[in-house]
This record gives sequence, structure tokens and C-alpha cells, in this order.
Amino acid sequence: MKIKILFIVFSFVFLFSCEDDKTVENITNNNTSTGGTVVETKPRIVPPDFNSDSAYASIKFQADLGPRTPGSQAHAKAVKYYEEKFKAYGAQVIIQTGNIKTFDGKNWLLKNVIASFNPENKNRILLCAHYDSRPFCEKETDPKLKTQACPGVNDGASGAGVLIELARVFKDKLPAIGVDIVLFDLEDYGDNGGMPDTWCLGSQYWSKNPHKPGYTAKYGILLDMVGAKDAKFPKEEFSTFYAKEVVDKVWKAAKLNKANGYFIEDETGEMTDDHAFINKIANIPTIDILHYDVYNNSFFEHHHKTTDDLSNIDKNTLKAVGQTLLEVIYNEE
Repeated sequence: MKIKILFIVFSFVFLFSCEDDKTVENITNNNTSTGGTVVETKPRIVPPDFNSDSAYASIKFQADLGPRTPGSQAHAKAVKYYEEKFKAYGAQVIIQTGNIKTFDGKNWLLKNVIASFNPENKNRILLCAHYDSRPFCEKETDPKLKTQACPGVNDGASGAGVLIELARVFKDKLPAIGVDIVLFDLEDYGDNGGMPDTWCLGSQYWSKNPHKPGYTAKYGILLDMVGAKDAKFPKEEFSTFYAKEVVDKVWKAAKLNKANGYFIEDETGEMTDDHAFINKIANIPTIDILHYDVYNNSFFEHHHKTTDDLSNIDKNTLKAVGQTLLEVIYNEE
């Protein structure tokens, strides 16, 4: 009698399991013949690998030029380097120029570098970073160091280096969507303690004067200080206000690529950065991937100091950021 009961129970479980398997299979194959609810999901595209060694080499090249302050030889050489790299990787390149006056009354020739991939595709995303170095290190305690230009390696070169490496990846395998990479000039020549619009002059100029009339993009992603060891990228308030869906998309991609130790769930307040003006002026929902310590309310420790040099750059952080971006880009419709 006990054996018979067990057999009946086993048979019931077996039949239930088979029916459950059929339901899963029907959903997977989008079979509506059973009348059940069908969930259609787009297959994930496995993106190419991000080469952190190559990104590091690009950052080192910029660091070796010296501070890329406006009007300097290092600045001019950097622009030439970006232009040559992007063209070698198959992009259409525009050097956007404009006459700009900084808060101290000085006049400069601004140079934004724009590289476009799949330029004929009207469905586009924007990737950006600034490349210039701050002309003074006001966070130094030594008065003699305060007047020196910042090396701007993590604060500037790291974002540009990651984007140059993405361009190299695009050369080998173009994404389905159009991509515009913009390297902004004169982001870091602002009045510390002054008005927000004294900062981010390159992005302000571009937002008012896009490189193509009527230019728009589905969304934008800004990189700023993305190379330091154990960097933490919180969810910044302008980003979540203007582009929460993009924040969710990027943080989900980071988790998928096991980079969520960098892309943390903590939130921070509004940051005056290039994305703020892209959101407000160009009306492109744009987020900021920015190294910020929410607990100490500060940027990374060498921010606007003479010690923002190559020794701070960590390839693991570059990999986390670059691979996350590739996950987003290659799975964008």
C-alpha cells in the first residue's frame, strides 16, 4: 500500500513538472498557442572586450604631454592626438572652435573634439568627457603649489582615454546605433566658489551650438574622473532627475558585468558638470559617471592638486567603466 501511494505522488509530480517545463518553453519560444502570457525579451548581445591596457596607454600619452591648459603646447598636441586617433578608428571628426572668455577676463580659443560613428544613423547616443587641465591647484596647502597647473590625469585624461578605447573597439565592430563622442574643452577653468556657469564652457558652447544643426540623441553619458583605484560612482541628482532611465540602464549593465562595486546605489546632490548644461540647454537626457565620496562629501583625494598624476590610475577601474559602457552601447536598439 505504501509503495502504491508513493508511485501516485511521483506520477503527479512528474506530470506537473512536465507541464511547467512546457510553459517555460512556450514563453521562451514566444508560442501563444496555449493562451498564456508571453514575455518577449530581446536576446542580450555580448559586447566586445574592453582593453584596459590600451586605455591606460592613451591616458599615459596625455599625462606625458603635461597639463593640457588652454593655450599651452600640451593642449594643442592633445587635440592633434585625439583627432588622429579618432580618424584612424574610422570616425568622422570635427574640431569645433569658439572664442571664450573665462571668469578672470582672459580670452581663449576653445576646441571641442567631436567623433561620429555611423553618422548616417539618426538613432544616436552621446558619450562625452572633458580633456583640459585646470590651470591652478587651489586645493594645495602650499601657496607655491596653488598657482601651478594641475596634471589632470584622472580629472580629464581618464575619461578621454576610456572614450578613445571605445572608438578603437568601434573600428573593429560597429554598434548598431549611431555614437557621437565629444571631448569638451575648458571644463575645468571655473571660478571656485563663483557662479556655476563659469565652469564647463566647452559643453555650454556645444549645447548652444551643436556640431550639426538640430542635433539630438536618445541620451548622453558623461565620464569624469573614472580611473582611480577603488573609485565609487554614486547616482548624481541631476542625472536621476533628467535621465533616471539611463541611470538604471547603466547601473544594471554594471551589475551584469560585476562592476557594481564601483557603480554604487548611494545618491549624491547636484554636481556642476558638463551634463548639467547638456540637460538644460541641449535637452538631451544625460547622466554623469563621476568619482565622488558621498560619506566625506568630496571628490577623489587628488582633485585639483599637483598629485593628480598617472600613479592614481588603476586598470581595474578603467575596465569596470569601459566594459559597462560597451554593455549598454551594443545592446541599445
